[in-house]
Amino acid sequence: MRRVTLADEDDFDGWRDAARGLAAEAIPASDVVWQVGNGPGDLFAADAPPPPAPPAGGGFSVPRAFLDLARNVVLHSDPTRFSLLYTLLARLRTEPKLMEDHADPLLRRLDLLAKDVRRDIHKMRAFVRFRELDDGGTPRFVAWFEPDHHIVRANASFFIDRFASMRWSILTPDISIHWDGKTLEEGPGAAKSDAPGGDPIEDVWKTYYASIFNPARLKVGAMLKEMPRRYWKNMPETALVPAMIAGAQAREAGMITTARDAVGGNIELAWAALRDEAAGCTRCPLYKPATQTVFGEGPVDAQLMFVGEQPGDQEDLAGRPFVGPAGQVFDRAIAEAGIDRTAVYVTNAVKHFKFEQRGKRRIHSKPGAGEIEACRWWIDQERMLVKPAVTVALGATAARSLFGRVVTIGRERGRALELPDGGGEAWITVHPSFLLRLPDEAARAAEYARFVEDLRVAAARVGAD
Repeated sequence: MRRVTLADEDDFDGWRDAARGLAAEAIPASDVVWQVGNGPGDLFAADAPPPPAPPAGGGFSVPRAFLDLARNVVLHSDPTRFSLLYTLLARLRTEPKLMEDHADPLLRRLDLLAKDVRRDIHKMRAFVRFRELDDGGTPRFVAWFEPDHHIVRANASFFIDRFASMRWSILTPDISIHWDGKTLEEGPGAAKSDAPGGDPIEDVWKTYYASIFNPARLKVGAMLKEMPRRYWKNMPETALVPAMIAGAQAREAGMITTARDAVGGNIELAWAALRDEAAGCTRCPLYKPATQTVFGEGPVDAQLMFVGEQPGDQEDLAGRPFVGPAGQVFDRAIAEAGIDRTAVYVTNAVKHFKFEQRGKRRIHSKPGAGEIEACRWWIDQERMLVKPAVTVALGATAARSLFGRVVTIGRERGRALELPDGGGEAWITVHPSFLLRLPDEAARAAEYARFVEDLRVAAARVGAD
């Protein structure tokens, strides 16, 4: 049994030197105990000899990718990290291509540890907030941060480069770092009470932050993923976030009203501005593989609105809704129902084509709940502008978008429903693509006739009350 005592939790150089000596003598990982300073170790290895010195000739070479991985993993708080890295190092001597096998369980585990460290480094850079103190007549800026891992020393150069002319300190529970404009010094850990609670600059910053808050861009899930609540207590602007989230819906409505007023009440111009804004939508990942946003079309004063699921392959290429095979069924059905397509507004709940690539073909894939929710902003704004008397949901995805919950078509089909936001009357029927998927010709004909009747009844409700 060999004992290795490292100087600090982030002592990469000490780990590397010890690991090189151990690997050169082929000491198995199970025979090595790794310890930091006077921290706890293996009681049975109390009298174990130290590791051998690194080979005088420089030892053996390892891939650069391993060293990059090790530098990050050593910063993790996992107490087994040193042993795991040494195990991987020992295997590299006989498996030189191991770093290319990311399906290997050990390498995959270490990759995840490195990812945790990189994320923690990013969080520190993003969420440290300095407050000004009077330090003997000259300002010093002090921040408090609670990292998950041993990243403070590794992150110091970022703050030195970013705030080179400032005198600053970053306090954390385990270590503190201090920069005087020329020299970086380390100190012991601190308590949060040692950091100042605020300064006059914060009021200016909070005013600015509140003024740039855009409810149209609000994605609460994404925000919490990037800025977890545990960091909120360190940042002045986050005290404003709950109220701004709560008021986002009211501000959305206000933005539409402002847009109407800005164009002199011209709804066509307001709609065109909304369409142009949607063209750059990145509210969910579907925009990445899709060709373009497929926005709604039709008169902006239409009394009847049809909401489909999402654009298909041909809609994605053309940039218009309902022009593919399902669109042809839809056109034929509304014509038989006595509806003029040029007089109705047609759109989709989701504005980008979701698909799976199979060879040269792009196969339709059903939108998920998160994608439907992300796109509700656009369909809500379309409805607020058009203000249809009757809205027809074509399929379960459209119904979920309009009602904000899962809706069973079989239970709700064939009767008038009130939209939850007071946006008029809604009817639910199947999507025309459902008819294309029916294998039995007789069943297809019967369902098509029922679909036409659903459209006829919904259209008759316009102006009925």
